[in-house]
This record gives sequence, C-alpha cells and structure tokens, in this order.
Amino acid sequence: MSFSSYQLNSLEAYRKAYQESLRDPEGFWAAIASDFLWHQKWDQVLEWNFREPKIQWFRGAKMNITENCLDRHLDTQGDQPAIIWEPNDPKEPHRTLSYRQLLEEVCRFARVLGKNGVRKGDRVCIYMGMIPELAIAVLACARIGAIHSVVFGGFSAQSIADRIQDASCSHVITCDGAFRGARDIPLKSVIDDALTQCNTVKKVIVCRRTKTPVSMIQGRDVWLEDELEKLDRSASFPPAESMDAEDPLFILYTSGSTGKPKGVVHTCAGYMIYTNYTFVNVFQYKPGQVYFCTADIGWVTGHSYIVYGPLSAGATTLMFEGIPTFPDAGRLWEIVDKFRVDTIYTAPTAIRSLMAHGEAPLRNKDLGSLKVLGTVGEPINEEAWQWYHEKIGKGKCPIVDTWWQTETGGIMISPIAGLTPEKPSFATLPLPGIQPAIMDEKGKELQGNGVSGNLCIKFPWPGMIRTTYGDHERCRKNYFEAYPGYYFTGDGCLRDKDGYYRITGRVDDVLNVSGHRIGTAEVENAINMHTDVVESAVVGFPHPIKGQGIYAYVICHHQVKEEMTRKNILETVTRVIGSIAKPDKIQFVSGLPKTRSGKIMRRILRKIAEGEMNNLGDTTTLLDPSVVDEIKKGKL
Repeated sequence: MSFSSYQLNSLEAYRKAYQESLRDPEGFWAAIASDFLWHQKWDQVLEWNFREPKIQWFRGAKMNITENCLDRHLDTQGDQPAIIWEPNDPKEPHRTLSYRQLLEEVCRFARVLGKNGVRKGDRVCIYMGMIPELAIAVLACARIGAIHSVVFGGFSAQSIADRIQDASCSHVITCDGAFRGARDIPLKSVIDDALTQCNTVKKVIVCRRTKTPVSMIQGRDVWLEDELEKLDRSASFPPAESMDAEDPLFILYTSGSTGKPKGVVHTCAGYMIYTNYTFVNVFQYKPGQVYFCTADIGWVTGHSYIVYGPLSAGATTLMFEGIPTFPDAGRLWEIVDKFRVDTIYTAPTAIRSLMAHGEAPLRNKDLGSLKVLGTVGEPINEEAWQWYHEKIGKGKCPIVDTWWQTETGGIMISPIAGLTPEKPSFATLPLPGIQPAIMDEKGKELQGNGVSGNLCIKFPWPGMIRTTYGDHERCRKNYFEAYPGYYFTGDGCLRDKDGYYRITGRVDDVLNVSGHRIGTAEVENAINMHTDVVESAVVGFPHPIKGQGIYAYVICHHQVKEEMTRKNILETVTRVIGSIAKPDKIQFVSGLPKTRSGKIMRRILRKIAEGEMNNLGDTTTLLDPSVVDEIKKGKL
C-alpha cells in the first residue's frame, strides 16, 4: 500500500492537481481509487444530478472498506500500532492494538454481531464511550455490511430514541457506563430509558467499562465479553461482505432547522477514497507518525479522522477517552509528550478553554515531537490561532484550519500542512476536486475576489451526502433547493483579494456550539415542553470559549420565579436533547418581536443578544414594536 502517488509535496503540485481535478474530475478520482482494494472495478466513475439530487460514484464497483483499512496493511505493517488508546484516568494503563490485532478484534466482534442476528443492511445504533471497542464496533458493522449509526455519549434518552426510531435500528451496542473527566456516564440506563419507546430493537450488546450495576433484560441484553467467550477460537475469520460502492456505510444524525435531526447517509466507496485522500494530504501524514484527533467518534470528525481516514492510510491513530482539562489543563500536552505525537487535530473551543488556564499547564511540557497542528468544528479566531501557533507549535508547526461538515464527509477547504501559505482565521484554499461558489441572495454566483455571500459547491465530490435516511425530499430541500444546480452549505463565506476563503458562520437557523451543530428549533421544542412555557425563541451570541453560545427568550403562562424556572428549563433541555444544548442565557419576556403575519424577527433578537442595541434596523413593521424596548431593557 502506498499513497505516495497522490500525496502532494509542493504548492505547485497542489495547483497542478487542482487544475487536473477541474479539467477531468472523473479521471482524477479514478486514478486515486486505483490504489485501493476492489472485488470488482467500476462501470462508471460518476453519475450526478444536483436537482433530484442523485449522486453515484464508482457505480458497479464492489469492495469492503474494512479490507482497505485493515487487511491490505498486514503484509507491510501488521505489527505497527493501528490504535493507541489513552484512558480517562492517567493512572490506568494505555492500550495499543497493532493492525493484526485490530483485524482479529474486528472479525471476532463481527462474528458476535452475526450470531446475534445482525445482517447486511441492518441498522445498528452504537452508544458508547471513547474506548477501543467503539472503533472496533464501527468496523465490525462495516465488515458484515450493517449500517452503523453512532450516537454521541452525551445525548439524552429522548434524542437516542428519536434516532433509533428514525433508522428503525434492530440492534444497539452500548457500555454499562463511560468515564468522562470526573463524571461517570450511565450509558446502559440511558439506553434502557430510550428503548421504552422503541419496538424495532431485538438485541442490546453491552460492553463492560465502568462496572456500574445495570439492568440486563433476559432475551434482549447480552454482555459482549460473554458473547466473545462463546466463539470458537479455532474457526477461521469470515470473509468481509462484498459491498456495492453506493451501499450505505453509516447514518450520522445532525441537527436540522426544523427540530427533527437529519440522518445523513454516507456510502462505502466514495467516502473511503475522500477521507483517505484528505487525511494524507491535509496533514501530510508520513508512515510511522502518531496522529492524535481529540474528537469523539460520536461526531463526524471521529468517523472520518479517527477511524476511516487514518486506518485506510495505515496510520497510527490515537484515541482519548477523557477531556482536555482532566485531571488538569495540561492533559493533552502530557499525551503529546507521552506518545511523541506528530499531529494534533482539535477544536477551537478546546484551544480557547486551555488558553484561559494560562501558561502554567504548559510548564515542563516538551511538545517537540509536534509537526502539524489542526483545528476543526468552527473557524478559529486569530487570538486562539496565534496562541496555538506560538505556545503549542513553538512557532514552527503549520496550522491547518479545516472547513467541512457532516454532510461533506471530509475536509473541503483547508491549508495543506507546510505547503499552503497560512492566514490566521482563513480556511484558505479548496482541496482538489472541490469547486466552491459564493452566491448572492438572488442566486447569482459572485465572480472574482473580494466578494462575500453564501457558500455553495458546484460539482460533486466522492465523500458527499447521498440522502437523508428515509426522507430524500428533505435532503433535496435542505441542501439543493435554495440554489438549484448547487450544493448549499448553509454557511456564509468571503473570498479575499488573494482568493482565500473565510467562513463567516451559519446563515440558517443552526448554531455552532463548541464545534457542534445544534438546531434552534430543536432547542425551542425542548424549552416549550416545560409546563410554564408558552413560546420561546433561540439565537446564537458570541461566546469566549464555545465560539457561539445559546441565548433563549422565553414567554411563560404567568409570573414565575425566574431562578427556579430557569433551572427547570435547563433540566428539561438536558433531558430532551442533552447537556450540550443547554442555553447559556435565558431571558424571560412578555412577548417576541413578530411581523403582522406572525413570523418572529430573529434578526432583532440576535442583535440584542450580541449587544448591538443601536443597530436593530426598521422595527416599525412589527406587530408590537414596544416589545423590542422591553427586551433591550431586560438583556442579560
């Protein structure tokens, strides 16, 4: 296995590859795809129509992504570390799985799935902490052709139930509990609560981690270690399931503006090729290096850049169970030194949080192994960029400020480490194969540099969304209706005089909190479940750590004790969605600024939350303009 044929090594090579990807996109991606293992080659590289939408890459090809992540590396690097796992508690020993050991674990888990009734095409919900068995479970599903749907371990029972019901999951894989910082998360009991609403689940496979007492329902729940013990160790590993290039690989739910999460579907071949290509190029990965992505596999960053991208490239990928500030704010840097990490990929929220602890946590940290720094989840502000560059990279490490989305599958706009001249707070240039377009509100593409508008993509790439599970029309409306013939990202963007791209934030009703997308309607629905609440409106506001905070304006049926009601609302949101969606500020109001047709003027609420009291625009068309003055006076 070698990716040397398509790893870029100079700015000139990037420009040449980019032009080639414009001139002959099918030839460009076919050449890269030829380096992978296929059971059967494709009949057609690309068929597409953004209006339906219909996107198919490598039609007719057969393959299995796990063979490309594991089997093909055995001859040359079977004993090289594939996954290094660092536990939450630094006193607990870490684990290392070589490529050979990881393949064995994946095949054993795949046999457990098969013996418990999981079949090709079944949907499997995975709700686990950040332990090696999570990555193994993901790969085991892919090995047998089951479609995994990983749910972040911080979501509530209701959020899990919504996702299980939407995908009609037949099986759940979970843990008794999870460790995260100083907290123990009772994962199995949350699953039990969720499953009271779900009648499609036949089996729950439970991995022991925290040894928390849990309820095991006879006939439904089984312990993973007991199931593994029952396997015939002399039996040969079953062959990987042959998958069509366009068979679904996974469903990953992301917040939508309607309040109902969207099940983004990614398929096997195109996603594999795109995550591999972007991983080896953006990070300029070299064989033998240790790569550390601090994300959770419950988010797309973990799917693409902890599991599939690194493993398909034969990399050593580091998984971390804990959080950056436990047991202290030096934990990430201890991990870097402990494993001589070459590349670290983390969120601006984490960087800002660590900045706030000052330089004491950096004392006695060497960090000399670092060669590349990366950021993901949201645009990084210049102050955090400079701190990251000087304090962590010692002024010598390139920073790749990556822009992409759950729906794009992989990185779209980013510097290529050490090749692209950097500009703080800019994602810089599109990767080969990516054709950005900046659109005005009337749907016209803005040409040239020095323009700003809504960011669209005008040609398909292999890793892009294919549909939203069970609702293709929702996919069309969300991503392809606003600008016919284009994929609409939902983000604002500017292209400066040098042709560099800077993402300016969401232009729809979706917030970006700590790098995670949360729909305003989803939060409003949760707040409105509180018995005292008549109506609510949620907007974002600048937050020094999270990037964007959640500001809720709430109308109640009657006069309430604000502090008590505020606590109850926060508990309600936590129960319905999860703690990640808790509003940072809740302002009780008697009314909301509405037009005569009843539409809430969120633009006004957003500006008040941001503190722009004197720049609210025309309010005379509102049904009751006096409401605005009351809201301004009560701003938190």
